[in-house]
Amino acid sequence: MDFFTPVVDDPYLFGQIAAANSLSDLYAMGARPLLALNIVGFPKKGLDLSLLQQILQGGADKVAEAGAALGGGHSVDDPEIKYGLCVAGLVHPERFVSNRGARPGDRLFLTKPLGTGILTTALKGGMLSPEDPAYEHLIRTMASLNRGASEAMMETGVHAATDITGFGLLGHALEMAEASGVTLVFRASSIPVLPRAEEFLKLGFSPEGDFANQSFCMKKVRVHSGVDPVRLALLYDAQTSGGLLIAVAPEKARELHQRLLEKGVFEAAEVGEVRAGEAAIEIYP
Repeated sequence: MDFFTPVVDDPYLFGQIAAANSLSDLYAMGARPLLALNIVGFPKKGLDLSLLQQILQGGADKVAEAGAALGGGHSVDDPEIKYGLCVAGLVHPERFVSNRGARPGDRLFLTKPLGTGILTTALKGGMLSPEDPAYEHLIRTMASLNRGASEAMMETGVHAATDITGFGLLGHALEMAEASGVTLVFRASSIPVLPRAEEFLKLGFSPEGDFANQSFCMKKVRVHSGVDPVRLALLYDAQTSGGLLIAVAPEKARELHQRLLEKGVFEAAEVGEVRAGEAAIEIYP
């Protein structure tokens, strides 16, 4: 179950993004979504109900794209709009993927670029215009299902995966490192980033969650010399409907990348590797 307040002004797009975000937990485990229930907070007075209709339509269309059924849901009178889904899916009990199985030698893949938290903050601040090509890229990224990435990893056979959301790449990566008892090593320059995210970060458009993520992770993150501090800050950015972080055996890395491309996951990139050692993160330039 997941829900949040609007990250964009367009109600239909907000519904799509919120639904895609909610479905990501299933895709991270390799599950096929079966059922979704709406979770809605909306004021009885003060806003046109057509806005709610558009939000729900966006969510319904995204659930249909996932091949799942929408079975109703629940709404409450709330002065602040909120929307998301409670989702259920199916996965074989001997084939599900968790964040516990990363092994030394594995290659790490990230399937969506980072920077959604920074760009949505810039959008709220009036600095990112809907006419900007970076806006279209942002919306496409957040509204995209992780379905193709999930199918690719299940067809390949991988050791571990997690979806990247509010804790940022490093927060979720640290959870994988701790659950697996390994060190995750990232090459900062290899990590895909949304257009203009670095630009807006330099201007100070960071969501509050980014600083909390840094505080949570910093004791177990080792940064090597030469890492760009702006790129490093992006690795803590709280993501909305981010991609999957996947750990795969080195001999299957090429196969996974090829399958990701075949599924239309064109921005996926190999971003690091797994090493034996304490549960920690290391970052190289």
